[in-house]
Amino acid sequence: MNDKIPTPGLKQIPLTGTPSLLRAINDRAALELLLAHGPLSRTQIGGLTGLSKPTASQLLARLESAGLVQAVGTTAGGPGPNAQLYRVNPAVGYVAGLDVDTGRVRVAVADITGAVLAEHTVPTKGWPAAATVARTAEAVAETVRQAGLPADSLREIVIGVPGALDPVTGKLRYASHLPGWHSPRLLAELEGALGTAVSIENDVNLAAVAEQAIGAAQGCENFVLLWAAEGVGAAIMIAGQLHRGFTGGAGEVGYMTVPGAPVVHNVRRRNSGGFQELVGEEAVLELASEHGLSAPAAEQAIELALGTPGEGDHFLETLAERLAVGLSVIVSVVDPELLVLSGRTPTAGGERLRELVQEALTRVSIPRPEVRCSTVPDSPVVHGALHRALAAARAAAFTTH
Repeated sequence: MNDKIPTPGLKQIPLTGTPSLLRAINDRAALELLLAHGPLSRTQIGGLTGLSKPTASQLLARLESAGLVQAVGTTAGGPGPNAQLYRVNPAVGYVAGLDVDTGRVRVAVADITGAVLAEHTVPTKGWPAAATVARTAEAVAETVRQAGLPADSLREIVIGVPGALDPVTGKLRYASHLPGWHSPRLLAELEGALGTAVSIENDVNLAAVAEQAIGAAQGCENFVLLWAAEGVGAAIMIAGQLHRGFTGGAGEVGYMTVPGAPVVHNVRRRNSGGFQELVGEEAVLELASEHGLSAPAAEQAIELALGTPGEGDHFLETLAERLAVGLSVIVSVVDPELLVLSGRTPTAGGERLRELVQEALTRVSIPRPEVRCSTVPDSPVVHGALHRALAAARAAAFTTH
């Protein structure tokens, strides 16, 4: 993972309002500028915010006194005296982002500037369901220790899971394959074990958050992200906001009935039925086998296909057509500006599979949004979780009076 969660750049911010409100707005604007641009001088902050030099000086003195910014050296090489530079104090707060699936829990800890301090992955095989919350807390505690921080350092934790919390019951839905995460008091139990504020979000939604912040969907407010790996899911971003649906089930497209996809009612086959039966990992492996491409995992089968003319091409074309069938149903309802392909399957297929999906979608759909590959490195879910955690932590820490 990159060692810094970037903050979008900001243009000059004109500010007006009552004195007390202005101070709070000015302080937050200056802090956001420091996060976006790195160390800045008083003159630079004044220029970017439109504040006078005296007001910018008062602002920086106020933030430094509150422990929110710190001096980090001076400018050099220009005419006149060197200017003092300031940055956001990294020790203002720390956050954690988690990616949870059936095989492991991945944890990353970052400071308030977005710099990632430590990452830690714990296999979950053999975890008793009753011990899941405690074991998760232990994984977070170990990551905090590796970051060299005190045990009670975290301000906010966001956890990405392959499911969604029911807003009425508080129970995790659409995730029967995830043992130990189904208590009706799950959030309270996690907060008690972790000792800080905890949020749970669908993992594909978090991947979309990361894509909008630092990936292929930057600057786009209306897009759909399709995630294809062991399971299949989608995230829908409308007017810059995630669309979760009434029960949190928006985007659970693995169960979506589409042409050519059998609806499976088999309790022994988890996450089965509908679109999942066309492009889930088991389906991809079966399709690869039909084309003489034997591999232990879907991404390896796709990599083999990319280097196998003839049968490999036929396999990729069929897989692209299957992906386009499901995408055509989604875009006919949402009509997004952009489609982003993410997850292990599309990532393995890269630009070749993206082109084939774009071509297939053009043949079967009236709305024809641009298709892009994910550009978020490493774990998009962890990146998205950290972005959400940082937004909450900054909102709390950067409130001044």
